[in-house]
Amino acid sequence: MRFAVYSRKSICTGKGESVENQIEMCRQYIFSKYKSSTNADLTIYEDEGFSGKNIDRPRFQQMLRDIKQQKFDFIVCYRLDRISRSVSDFSALVEELNHLGISLICIKEEFDTSKPMGKAMMYIASVFAQLERETLAERVRDNMLMLARSGRWLGGTTPTGFTSEKISDVMIDGKTKTSCKLQWNPDEIRIVKLMFNKFLELRSLSGVGKYLMKQGIHSRTGNDYSLLGIKDILQNPVYCAADQDAWEYFASRGSELCFKKEECSKKHGLLSYNKRDYKKKRAPRQPIEHWIIAIGRHKGVVTGKQWAAAQCLLERNKPKSGAVKAHNDYSLLSGMIRCAKCGSRMFAKTRSNNHRLYDYICQRKLRGGTVICSCPNLNGLQADEAVCLRLLHIMHESPRIIPLLEQLKMDLHKQSQKSLPDEIDIQIAKCSREMNNLILTLSQSHASDAFVQHVNCRITELDAELSRLSAEKRRLKKTARPTGTLKFRPDETIYALGDLIEYWDKLTISERRTLLQLYIQGIEWDGATLRIWIYKG
Repeated sequence: MRFAVYSRKSICTGKGESVENQIEMCRQYIFSKYKSSTNADLTIYEDEGFSGKNIDRPRFQQMLRDIKQQKFDFIVCYRLDRISRSVSDFSALVEELNHLGISLICIKEEFDTSKPMGKAMMYIASVFAQLERETLAERVRDNMLMLARSGRWLGGTTPTGFTSEKISDVMIDGKTKTSCKLQWNPDEIRIVKLMFNKFLELRSLSGVGKYLMKQGIHSRTGNDYSLLGIKDILQNPVYCAADQDAWEYFASRGSELCFKKEECSKKHGLLSYNKRDYKKKRAPRQPIEHWIIAIGRHKGVVTGKQWAAAQCLLERNKPKSGAVKAHNDYSLLSGMIRCAKCGSRMFAKTRSNNHRLYDYICQRKLRGGTVICSCPNLNGLQADEAVCLRLLHIMHESPRIIPLLEQLKMDLHKQSQKSLPDEIDIQIAKCSREMNNLILTLSQSHASDAFVQHVNCRITELDAELSRLSAEKRRLKKTARPTGTLKFRPDETIYALGDLIEYWDKLTISERRTLLQLYIQGIEWDGATLRIWIYKG
């Protein structure tokens, strides 16, 4: 018999259920149940300092790779939540193990997945393990919000205009606790006040950005303030005084206010919490009704009336959905050319007197005018034609183009065959949902023996179906031809036949951009000469 022993602990300590203690208990269990086993039959995997919320752990991933080579008969762990606290991750692991004929044993709960009842009970336990993790996360969040209501700064990158200052509070029991509060940074606060005043005067983000550039005012990093950076500052309640105008603004929009109207003070600013949803990718900003607003310990920068007026302007100037396009449909080199004078990218802009003509203009010049950058505009049609001619000349001499085209054809063929694996994924998800629902039903009711038996039979059927679907998915994955290391997606290319030069005029703007990016390393315009750098090889 061959055994994989897995241990995990979230925090690196030698106390409690340390990884060493877990391994020793697993070792004793194996030697007591399988008398002929020795240390040579055991392979140890340890992950210390890693959470069980997912399976992105180095030694766990190594164990999975070894499992696929069928190196083991059993995986032994101290407790189920050492493997994972996520039901979906746990379900996928059990299906993989069942397909490979490997049993999972948790010595604390005495679960064995080689038996149907053991598998069902293990699913139930994993449901509660995930519930425990989510409850713990919710409890931590509630504690953080309780601290936030006290007006403390909870850490992180301080907003423009502030520094973080440690303060000490003496509690009733005589103990001293240290916390943080925001403190004005005079130089940056002056810039923030200027932003609000100019925005209310000019009523335009681009107008504020242009003004700051002309005045030579830069961010902490030494760069020009971006329009998004200016907007984030104007939208941040940390600059708003905790006065009655601010209270009425947030109350009217459904925010949770941690202070009463009579507690408002012009001497202090606001702190806001729960502005972003960190459960989602990239932590998007939440609607204002989800925000929690508290009085901070710092001074406000603008009045509630000014801050509210700025928000109304931002909302009024907000572009309509779909109004902004990622790329225009007329230029080839927009964003690819660099201005030699200031280093900014150059973007295409149509001429006001003739929309069929366009020029490439330096981004800093677009925002700040010729005072900021005096680089002459570049004729768009002429630049595109010159770069295309250069590319066609390279492709004519390059032997790489033929295998490249063959690769494109294979990728497009594979893309057309993609529907079958997608359908299998849908069926796998459907089976998994049904199995989880059955397990939840079983765990939440005092079911009869007949009902339990019926549920176990259905789980066994679903288990067999999942194994079949997983095997089919692996077969399709194994027979699929690798796509190589192309720098573009197949749906952005053409189904090229024969010599590409012959088909160049038939390509779309997007398809030409793809090939330009494949060959061209950089383009620079200094006002007189257009320089092109080509990838070597």
